[in-house]
Parts: sequence; structure tokens; C-alpha cells
Amino acid sequence: MPNSFNDETRRRRSIYLLPNAFTTANLFAGFYAIVQAMNGRYELAAIAIFLAMVFDGMDGRVARLTNTQSAFGEQYDSLSDMTSFGIAPALILYEWSLNGLGRWGWLAAFIYVVGAALRLARFNTNIAVVDKRFFQGLPSPAAAALLAGFMWLAVDNKFQLADGTIAWIAFALTVYAGVAMVTNLPFYSGKSFALGRSVPFWVILVVVAAFVFVSSDPPLVLFGLFVIYGLSGWGVFLWRLRKARQLSFRRPDGTDVTDTSQDG
Repeated sequence: MPNSFNDETRRRRSIYLLPNAFTTANLFAGFYAIVQAMNGRYELAAIAIFLAMVFDGMDGRVARLTNTQSAFGEQYDSLSDMTSFGIAPALILYEWSLNGLGRWGWLAAFIYVVGAALRLARFNTNIAVVDKRFFQGLPSPAAAALLAGFMWLAVDNKFQLADGTIAWIAFALTVYAGVAMVTNLPFYSGKSFALGRSVPFWVILVVVAAFVFVSSDPPLVLFGLFVIYGLSGWGVFLWRLRKARQLSFRRPDGTDVTDTSQDG
């Protein structure tokens, strides 16, 4: 009986360690990205940011699948996200190109860091009251992917940094990502999709096609996808605004409200 109790205790502890192990991998990837950027290996730094995104997506899903959510895990995840998707992308972009813009460069990086910190703090406080289908503001992993994807694309295609054009594009992208994180724009979360749910065979084919599509040119495809996602919040916002205006022109009984006034 005591041995059975000890085995059960050990098993439960290992389950709780599993999501935190993915969170630690996320943190390590963000730290590794900073180290590689300091050594001038920007392509590896960008890849590390994307790996951090994968680990970040895994820890939450693993915790839900194994029913091992905890307050400690939530706080640890937020601190890791701040490192991997807040500080790391800002430092990498600054080291790569923003430092050539003087104070404008580090101000853009700081705007991004502040945006990421505010985004994560708001997410933690509003987690129980917001629509789980949508994020409130651009999620920090997607914002980091915008920055890392642009850098990876530029390095892979050997874009020239000498004329300053790339630096100013990086400046605009960094500021946009930082500001977008603290807006109220709705971005699709994907949390309504359950991994444990059975899916038709064609879904597997779509997943395989997606892997092939991304592997054809990872820097270009990933950056393009996250640009679309980074702008999708505006599309959802405008669609909701249009729908709200249409509803405002209807009477409570469902009939349209028409303007019966005449000139003169």
C-alpha cells in the first residue's frame, strides 16, 4: 500500500512537471535567441523564436489535456513569454538593425517591450471575462513572429542594411507590433479547436499540405502568414463595426428603419 501511494504521488508530480518542461523549453529558446543574436547569428536567433512559439503552444494544451493547470504554471508561462516574446525580439531587432537609427531604434524596441508587458498583464487579469475565441490585442507570440520573420526573411535573402531602408521598415514593424498588442482588436485564438476531437480525413491532408507549403520557403511563408494574421484583427473589427451599424438601423421588431423626412 505505501509503495502504491508513492508511485501514484510520483506519477502525479511527473504530470505536473510535463507542461512546465515545455515552458522551460520556451524560456530556453528565447534566451538562446538572444545569445545567437549577440554572436551575429541572426538566422538561428529567428528560428529559436519560432521554436519558442511551438513550445509555448504545447505547454498550455498539454496542461489542459492532462488536467494539470495550476496558478504556478500560469505565472511561469507569463514570465517565460515576456522573455521569449517581449525582451528577446526587441533585443534581437535592435542588435540586427535598429541600433543604426540611434535613439529612434532603442525607443522602438522599448515600445515593443512595454507593449508586450502590458499585453501579458492584461491577459492575466482578463482571462476569465473575455471571449475565448479571440485574443484582445495581438498576442505576443504573433508579434514576436512578425519581428523574427522579417529578420529571417531579410537575412535569408541578403537584404542590404547600408542604406537604412531595412532599418526603418524594422522600426515601423516593431512599433506596429508593440502598439497592436495593447489595442482592443480581436485576433482569432484557435482555442475552440480541440486536439482530442476526431477530424475528417481531409483535415490531415490539409495539415500535410501546410507543412509542405511552409517548407518550400520558411522565411517567406512564415512572415507572410503572420503579416496576414497581424492585420486580421482590423478585418474582424471592421466586420463587427459594419454588423453593429446594420443592426442599429433596425427596429426592435426586425424591420428596417428608413428616413421618412423630406427636403423643404
